[in-house]
Amino acid sequence: MSEEETLLKFPCQFPIKAMGKNTADFDAIVIEIVRQHVGDIKEGAVLSRLSKGDKYLSVTVTIEATSRKQLDAIYQGLTDCTEVLMAL
Repeated sequence: MSEEETLLKFPCQFPIKAMGKNTADFDAIVIEIVRQHVGDIKEGAVLSRLSKGDKYLSVTVTIEATSRKQLDAIYQGLTDCTEVLMAL
């Protein structure tokens, strides 16, 4: 799908969610991967939630997405990370 075929209009606010085991550094790992492609992450752009049994953690980072290529790179970085179980 080319930039012209995407339903998104760039730049736009875009939430990226990653889920993994609830470890002390999981949120920092996700933020670092996203930061490699975005640069600065604004204050209040990160939301972390524990699963019902506290075994898993979801981290949502809302970014100002500039292109489909940027989003693809972020998702590739997240899925390449062994600590990330799922990225949405």
